[in-house]
Amino acid sequence: RSVEKYLTRGEPPAQVADKVGRVKAAAVRRGRQLSFGIRLHVIVRETNEAAWAAADDLIKHVTDDTIASAQKIFARMDSVGQQRMRQLHGGRRDELEISPNLWAGVGLVRGGAGTALVGDAQTVAARIKEYQDIGIDTFILSGYPHLEEAYRFAELVFPLLKLEHTGNNVTPLRANTGPFGETIAGEHRPLQRASQS
Repeated sequence: RSVEKYLTRGEPPAQVADKVGRVKAAAVRRGRQLSFGIRLHVIVRETNEAAWAAADDLIKHVTDDTIASAQKIFARMDSVGQQRMRQLHGGRRDELEISPNLWAGVGLVRGGAGTALVGDAQTVAARIKEYQDIGIDTFILSGYPHLEEAYRFAELVFPLLKLEHTGNNVTPLRANTGPFGETIAGEHRPLQRASQS
């Protein structure tokens, strides 16, 4: 099976653009065409100040010893992606904004995706647009706590994003909804509604 989508971790846009360019060129040499995705956390609030305060709150109880211990473990990993995440901040708390509104604090103690877009809705939407302009068409986003950040993102950022798909590589999603617009899990509607039992 061949690769159809190249997924990168949340590096600064210039680094992502370089990577996308190199991967596209390699694909073209083989007569292939790929699409691109990115994995990021998001910390969005009503104001930039509140978002940065929330980012600081995520790591305020993390000790320097905990960071050093985690970074020592990450240094032994042979994952190129993990090494690139480590290089973004070098284990230092004072160098966590690695690009405008791109914060590497999560990567101090968590392996894998270690960066977050931080800011108010307009700022986060603008940073997402920068990645889209590079060629990123798929975003895998999360935050802490997961559910609360998902709601914030949906309420604050979704209205600012262009969500239409123009490529032919997108599989349309089908939503299974009830009479009031709520999503019903899975592909099958329940045989009886709770109100009827």
